[in-house]
Order: sequence, then C-alpha cells, then structure tokens
Amino acid sequence: MNLAFPTIDTELYAILNAVSDPEIPVLSIVQMGVVRAARIGDHGVEVTITPTYSGCPAMDVIGDDIRKALKDEGYQSTVKLVLSPAWTTDWITSEGRAALEKYGIAAPLSPDADKEALLGNRRIVKCPQCKSTNTKLISQFGSTACKALFQCEDCLEPFDYFKCLK
Repeated sequence: MNLAFPTIDTELYAILNAVSDPEIPVLSIVQMGVVRAARIGDHGVEVTITPTYSGCPAMDVIGDDIRKALKDEGYQSTVKLVLSPAWTTDWITSEGRAALEKYGIAAPLSPDADKEALLGNRRIVKCPQCKSTNTKLISQFGSTACKALFQCEDCLEPFDYFKCLK
C-alpha cells in the first residue's frame, strides 16, 4: 500500500470526511490528510491514519472519533496508526487549505518560503483576515506545535500560521 496517496473506499469517504480534526474543527481528518487508507474487509473496516507529527496528542481522539462514526453507520472498525511515510502539509487538500484560511489560520507555504518566513527574512505569510503579506513572526509556536504565531502589521490581528512540514 502506498500511503503517500490515500485509498478510501467510496462508501466510507462521506463518513470519514464528516469527522472533524479535534484541534481545527472546521477541517475534516480527510481534508487534513490524516486518513491514509480506509477499506471494508471481511472483519470490518480498517482505517489507517498518520499523525501530523509524532506524539500528536489528538491521535487518540481521532481514533475514537473514527470508530464512533463508523459504529454509528453500522461498521465494526480498527484504526491503525502508521508513522511512515511521515505526514506532510502537502497532504492537506485544497478544500482543507481553504477551510484553514476561512477559519483564520494561514495555510502552509512551500518549504523554502516557510523557512524564509519563520526566520523573519521575508514577509510572505498572508493574513487570513485582510490578506496582507505585511506580517511578522511573533513566536515560532502558536496554539499548537505545528503552528507559528504571526501578527498582521496592517490590520494588527494576530493569527496562527500552519508550518510547512516535509
């Protein structure tokens, strides 16, 4: 199984796409790219998930939410956590990136741009409120370890930026 590309049985997609990321409730675990595979087999549904980073505290909650959502639809399930290949922000869907922005979190940039922004070398992180790139890094860590805290110098609003992970 190539986990770089998700394989989700059609009849499971809507169920799993309705399971919210517990840290970003406007984003589903499918949009986040956490679900790598979901298949109906002889012994129920097996769902494979990958954490956004090793030690992510939300993975137990995500596993429980998956099992509950599938049980509510009549499926028995197991959830398998895999660490390889490692999750990357490339796995966030375009719908997920739009949901992040709408929620007030700047979507991840490319790896090179991310490094420039986090080192304070370039002002390229776009404010999700006013869309200005006149922003500055306040802290390498925001509300979670996978985000940094920025502030817009035009509208003065603070916001999280989802760091690029490759």
